[in-house]
Amino acid sequence: MDLGIEGRSALVLGGSQGLGLACAKALAEAGVRVAINGRDEQRAGQAAHSLGGQAVAIAGDVSVPAERQRIMQQARQHLGPITILVTNAGGPPPGPVEGHERDAWLKALETNMLAALDFAVMALPDMKSDGFGRIVNVTSFTVREPYANMGLATGVRAGLTGAMSSLAQEVAGLGITVNNILPGLMDTGALVRVYAAQSKREGITQDEAKARMAVSVPMGRLGTAEDFGPVCAFLCSRHAGYMTGQNITVDGGLVRSLL
Repeated sequence: MDLGIEGRSALVLGGSQGLGLACAKALAEAGVRVAINGRDEQRAGQAAHSLGGQAVAIAGDVSVPAERQRIMQQARQHLGPITILVTNAGGPPPGPVEGHERDAWLKALETNMLAALDFAVMALPDMKSDGFGRIVNVTSFTVREPYANMGLATGVRAGLTGAMSSLAQEVAGLGITVNNILPGLMDTGALVRVYAAQSKREGITQDEAKARMAVSVPMGRLGTAEDFGPVCAFLCSRHAGYMTGQNITVDGGLVRSLL
């Protein structure tokens, strides 16, 4: 299916691996010129190379405010106006709420909430000028169904969800949509950290912790990057122009909420 976005330029944050790379790949396959951001310069470069000649790599840490401005500036220098933005960052560590120090909360706010908001605000002038814009935020299924020992990640992502919901209302009449994708138990590096922590906490092997997670999913398996990327690309497409302020869960049926 032609997504109607060929030739547009996208910035994908945290796009050098995992779900971010899945989004970047799906966008590139739709003919979008993609700038991949990642903290590791070599990994970001390899990811961009894997997508072909129109992709570029921009190394930088989105948790650092000054770095955010440089990343956006370089994306524009390479690709021109950015009309598609995918925000994504590695999640905060799991653990009980009472176990996180103040600094951990502040770091999570910078990385998983404020960074996405800053990039959205920086991208809006290009989107308003073009009369077309797509902002897609990768959050987590725990925003919809909170889990124990995930309070840090859930808290900051819930805050991001609220702010982005307001932004969606503010720009809805300008051809700009703002949506969130909530991945479930996806078999990426981020989930490895979660079941490794469970393994240590509960005295079981990592394979046992992983298998138990898979059993908890109605589809009977963990999700993959290939399950995720096409959903991201669709939300960035012209076909999704009447969808905004939505939270789309990609989770194999894991979340049991009615809405």
